[in-house]
Amino acid sequence: MATVVVVMTIVMTIMLIRTLGQASRGSVNPSEVLLIMGFSMVSQLTTVLALSLFISIIATLSRIYSDSEMVIWLSSGRSTASFVPVLLRFAWPILLAIAFLALVAWPWSNQQIQDLQARYNKRNDVERVAPGRFQESAGGRRVFFIDKETPDQATGTNVFISSSENDLEITTTARQGRIEWLGKDRFLSLDHGEQWLHQPSTGETRWTRFEHYDLLIDESATPDSGIQASRQIDTLTLLREPTPVHQGELSWRLGLGICAFNFTLLALPLSAVNPRRGRSYQFALALLVFVVYYNLVNIGQNSIAHGRHGLLQWMLMLHGSATTLTLAWLWLKNRQWSWRDLLTTPRKQTAK
Repeated sequence: MATVVVVMTIVMTIMLIRTLGQASRGSVNPSEVLLIMGFSMVSQLTTVLALSLFISIIATLSRIYSDSEMVIWLSSGRSTASFVPVLLRFAWPILLAIAFLALVAWPWSNQQIQDLQARYNKRNDVERVAPGRFQESAGGRRVFFIDKETPDQATGTNVFISSSENDLEITTTARQGRIEWLGKDRFLSLDHGEQWLHQPSTGETRWTRFEHYDLLIDESATPDSGIQASRQIDTLTLLREPTPVHQGELSWRLGLGICAFNFTLLALPLSAVNPRRGRSYQFALALLVFVVYYNLVNIGQNSIAHGRHGLLQWMLMLHGSATTLTLAWLWLKNRQWSWRDLLTTPRKQTAK
């Protein structure tokens, strides 16, 4: 639990910075930052739990090695392999949680985040501006300031707009503004205002006063087509529609659970430390193994999505090889074999 809290705190800090950046760019509603952070944490819990499980097992077993408790364990007639049932009995609830989060919670949380962003993007620029605040528009080319009572009103007062278009700096002010539709185009209709046009290259400035002015906001705005990214599609749909992109996403979801299982077994031989040395080497090596394995899962997803590998082929090639190497390492550790045996055995035979 301590490992989960530490890792989750780091991830939450990263998510907070990323979400605040999206809110400052106008991609998400500033009032929904905490809600989006919550959904983002749900989607990242699979990685957090897998890493926490790996680190916690290594931390516990490396302490047993450093305190010479493993020497007593081995001298009493037990082997290193006898730890495997203990680790699996401890890890199986966490492995089930990781599988559930990857197969069910991951697409659900991503879909919720996408719905929140899509709902906010559909709101017009006047609705998205909070009263008394400067807000960047969805396209990032305009800055709005509107003095109005509530952000949900379609009409604003004391409108200020600063935009940059075609080497022109345009500043527009109006007493009142409202949203109007002309076909599929959306306009901001301004009444009783002024406009300054400044061209930095030539230094020319033009001032205009108007009674009514229509400003194009969205050109040919069309409703959402309903196309979903693969990470937002539920697992059953991925199984029913085995396209390369869906198979790539399915390999990523299944790979997280298999990674966590391999990490549980790999932590046993990886945690062996010399009592005379510190345990930092094991943690650095464990972090390196986790990063490499996790990135290989992402590479496999892209490779399957582009049709270079099949789902079963890549799963056997990556996870099958990882499981085989882990079991082989466990078997060698159980027989108390080390790399030094390759060098010392020939010398002993020569001496004899």
